[in-house]
Amino acid sequence: MHRSRLAVALAMALITLCPTLPRAENVTHASASQWQHSDNMTTLVSSLDAWLDAQTDWPRRDADPRVRLVSLWEAAARQGGTASFQRERLRGLYDPDRSEILLVRPWSPRKAEDVAVLLHELTHHRQAPQHWYCPAAQELSAYRLQERWLSEQRLSLDVNWVAVVLDSGCTPRDIHPE
Repeated sequence: MHRSRLAVALAMALITLCPTLPRAENVTHASASQWQHSDNMTTLVSSLDAWLDAQTDWPRRDADPRVRLVSLWEAAARQGGTASFQRERLRGLYDPDRSEILLVRPWSPRKAEDVAVLLHELTHHRQAPQHWYCPAAQELSAYRLQERWLSEQRLSLDVNWVAVVLDSGCTPRDIHPE
């Protein structure tokens, strides 16, 4: 089977078989745009959490994560398995041991693309209590939620879906066909 067709087939199988993927329900556009009225990080996180409540079965955690803006260097030094990339550039990551979201500067609470990175990392905060075969297994559903949220903002997500699907499968990368 051609590699790209295999990736699409794998993606469809993951979406069909994975019960932890987000629900396909839509929320009103008004609730999706509440983030624009946030005047601080606490209210921004709260508005994104409300959107996630309507979109996923993953419950809110008892405590919100700590959110920090950091340099690319600091984020890269702490990079683990749940990092958010756009256009092949590290944009954010979630550290489950510290319950901390790192957003890479420049980052603006007024830019939907940047807020979508925060939403992606908030998804990981909700996913953290669950068992995952590998950290990358969380990525497909986090990117799907990020894509849905951006779509409600009339924007699209620039991500390599083939790489996301392959990484989320948790298979070793040194497997070569005979």
